[in-house]
Amino acid sequence: MKRVLVTGTAGFIGFHLAKLLLAEGFRVHGYDGMTDYYDVTLKQRRHQMLLQNPGFSATEDLLENHDRLKQIADDFEPEVIVHLAAQAGVRYSLEDPRSYINSNVVGTFNVMEVAREHKVAHLLMASTSSVYGANEEMPFTEVEKADTPLTIYAATKKANEAMGHSYAHLWNLPTTMFRFFTVYGSWGRPDLALYKFVDAILDDRPIDIYNHGDMYRDFTYVEDLVRGIRLLIDVPPERPDSADQIAEGDSLSPAAPWRVVNIGNGDKVRLMDFIEAVEDALGKKAIRNYMPMQMGDVPATWADNDLLQSLTGYRPQTDFKEGIARFVAWFRDYHGK
Repeated sequence: MKRVLVTGTAGFIGFHLAKLLLAEGFRVHGYDGMTDYYDVTLKQRRHQMLLQNPGFSATEDLLENHDRLKQIADDFEPEVIVHLAAQAGVRYSLEDPRSYINSNVVGTFNVMEVAREHKVAHLLMASTSSVYGANEEMPFTEVEKADTPLTIYAATKKANEAMGHSYAHLWNLPTTMFRFFTVYGSWGRPDLALYKFVDAILDDRPIDIYNHGDMYRDFTYVEDLVRGIRLLIDVPPERPDSADQIAEGDSLSPAAPWRVVNIGNGDKVRLMDFIEAVEDALGKKAIRNYMPMQMGDVPATWADNDLLQSLTGYRPQTDFKEGIARFVAWFRDYHGK
């Protein structure tokens, strides 16, 4: 039975990953700072659900507290670490950039130190599609350069990728970075577009539609996303003997057991089509407030997920209309609306 330390288990994605791992018989220790970036009650509810399973244990503390993180790892002795905890949110990074440095850079460094000390079989860490920044050639592939991040959030995640590569090289630490594409689904975050849309429409409040609706996103259902992570756990990268060994399209480093993998639906959806699907699921029209593009935002994201499939045999495939309907059902149940 594998012991997996997962950071961010009270968060949206971490909760779903922990749930999946527990269902498959893993022992999971969750580590979460319970910060108040959004409603802590939602985070507490997620942890309460996970704690129903005897295979789950949890610590509430910040990643910046290296001594506590080290103590937990020493006690739990993880074989695998999945690092999902972060200060999230593209737009909030314009308001409080320092929190992103503390959590995403210092916190991630502490996780890497623990992984190095425990010589884990595989370190997996979350990046973001936001690292593609100003890139315009789509779908985005892992082997293209991602040197033009447009927000401090994206920059911290790009820094994590570089930090992870250096540790993989120096300490022969198998490391997989994954870039997420617009994740949505049940138990989602209140700052995410779908949550805000549903909440506002039910309350007869207008929804803000940026760039006058001329935007495209690769919407990825959360259960598909965590299935991708679960399968990647079993595929730790190996340092190649030479660059000639690396298959075309594989982001495996020639200098380290390190790889970056997109996890996205592989389909770009027009924002207005997404909003119409929300209206259909609710049986109610939105009051639309068209806005200019926000600072740091990008007009489109679209993942090439061929590498994920070649490594795991899996591609996310939930249609956005089906995923929205599932979210709406959860939202109505959770909020009693």
